[in-house]
Amino acid sequence: FTYYTGFKVNSGEYKVMGLAPYGEPKYVERIYDHILDLREDGSYRLNMAYFDYTAGNRMTNQKFADLFEGPARKPESKITQKEMDLARSVQVVVEDVMLRQSRHIHAQTGASKLCLSGGVALNCVANGRIHREGPFEDIWVQPAAGDAGSALGCALFTWYRYLDNPRDADKAARSQKASYLGPEYSPAEIKSFLDERGLKYTEYTDDKVCAREAAALLANENVVGYFNGRMEFGPRALGARSILGDPRSSKMQSVMNLKIKFRESFRPFAPSVIREDVHQWFEHDSDSHYMLIVAPVQESVRRKMTNDEEQLFGIEKLNVVRSRLPAITHVDYSARIQTVTRENNAAYYELISEFKRLTGVGVVINTSFNVRGEPIVLDPAQAYTCFMRTGMDFLVLGNFILDKKDQPALANDSDWQSEFELD
Repeated sequence: FTYYTGFKVNSGEYKVMGLAPYGEPKYVERIYDHILDLREDGSYRLNMAYFDYTAGNRMTNQKFADLFEGPARKPESKITQKEMDLARSVQVVVEDVMLRQSRHIHAQTGASKLCLSGGVALNCVANGRIHREGPFEDIWVQPAAGDAGSALGCALFTWYRYLDNPRDADKAARSQKASYLGPEYSPAEIKSFLDERGLKYTEYTDDKVCAREAAALLANENVVGYFNGRMEFGPRALGARSILGDPRSSKMQSVMNLKIKFRESFRPFAPSVIREDVHQWFEHDSDSHYMLIVAPVQESVRRKMTNDEEQLFGIEKLNVVRSRLPAITHVDYSARIQTVTRENNAAYYELISEFKRLTGVGVVINTSFNVRGEPIVLDPAQAYTCFMRTGMDFLVLGNFILDKKDQPALANDSDWQSEFELD
């Protein structure tokens, strides 16, 4: 379905998930009747008569196209209501499969906690349903749940199995140890980079003052590139290599999608929320360190739509203000949340706390520090280049803050968007 809806296979599945709330589940029965034989325990059999990926060079064949009344959408072409309805339908099926599997394994094991990994475990909407409706007290999703996580698994397997190190379940000691595994850069290294380039910046020797200044920039609806500490391991930016914005702004989703990320306008942005405030804004009150659980926005935060707005359909819903935090509230009143604690990321926690002090809202928009198709930035040079190529207003590099207006234009950089294939 990723291929058929016009997205890149083994890359764009999250886009199908994000598109789903714009559609209706009108193809669910057709999927069950013709393509998927689903059993009560969550096991299933695919009808391979509709697929071509085992022998041909396409995922689906003419029989699949006939079933869904037309050819696959061409990549980068206009998304129609049909793609939205297909996305919603296959998302419903995925959630059904995962819920059945989780209930079956609970019945078989009696375990109170569930650990998920593999690429499908990045389907945070399904994860949220398992968390709310499933039989487990708690679920944990490996933050690099896709193929990249295999490297971590191999290292841990060797550490415990072959080197015979003891295993324990000390949650406090191990919390989020699997996400901030990348490189970090000292203040001296960042300053050296800035001075070598002759760039203008403001340096802050007090971490709290720097956080306060960054929060003030966000509160004034600036978009801020945020580079601090060790880089995240996995596909989600978690406050180390992030682009941040004000969730109260009704225009911020459009601005960040089109002028900064250069990506499809329908795609939602996720919130980072300080842990003690999560239940104030969302129907969720447990840890979600890795931004891999979707939760509904609290009823008290939602805005009631007008009669005219209720009649809107599909992508027409995009610009309707749905809550007090419109920039992070998806069309179905959901959000993919990251909870932030001082213990896990002190600098990021301080920034959000300062934003709350200024605005009364302990939530910020958090999206990965990159543009569409590019990897997340690794070092200060990549962060600065991405900052200059996009519509970001300010850049925080550790305790250094740069204003876009003070920076010289990048030389010989007009062809940069051809460097990477679009995702």
